[in-house]
Amino acid sequence: MSFVDVAMNRVPQPFRALLLRHSELVKFAIVGGTTFIIDSGIFYTLKLTVLEEKPVTAKIIGGIVAVICSYILNREWSFKNRGGRERAHEAFLFFFVSGIGVVLSFIPLWISSYVFGLRVPDVSLTVENIADFISAYIIGNLLQMAFRFYCFKRFVFPEETGPDTELDDLAEEQLGR
Repeated sequence: MSFVDVAMNRVPQPFRALLLRHSELVKFAIVGGTTFIIDSGIFYTLKLTVLEEKPVTAKIIGGIVAVICSYILNREWSFKNRGGRERAHEAFLFFFVSGIGVVLSFIPLWISSYVFGLRVPDVSLTVENIADFISAYIIGNLLQMAFRFYCFKRFVFPEETGPDTELDDLAEEQLGR
């Protein structure tokens, strides 16, 4: 029994059917969680060391590294059964859309830092870090996630090229098709 089978068998039935119908979104969210950890680790490492005075720069660097990892994971797993474009064209579109996503993710951080002034010494380091987390990782990532998922399905990986056999087989078994 595969990891996917074990995990899906633990999900209550009404939700299992929903997850199986939206397997690309589930995979996209898992990739997003993975790249979130990468992005967060780089952002906070840079912000708390060499880029203390430049949180937006730290966020951009973390975002770029996360986007590179995201391309590999999304291409090879989340949207592996989609295509319709030459690899170079697909990569260009992916990085273009993701670049817009990076900008969307740091706009709330910029507003928090420079419009609302939530920076040390005006606020405590704890307040600054909480504001940075909420603005960059909650608001910013939700904005970019919705934008990127729509654009990836619509423009970057537009055509389904084959079934997602593992999840499709499980869906057929679970949904009784």
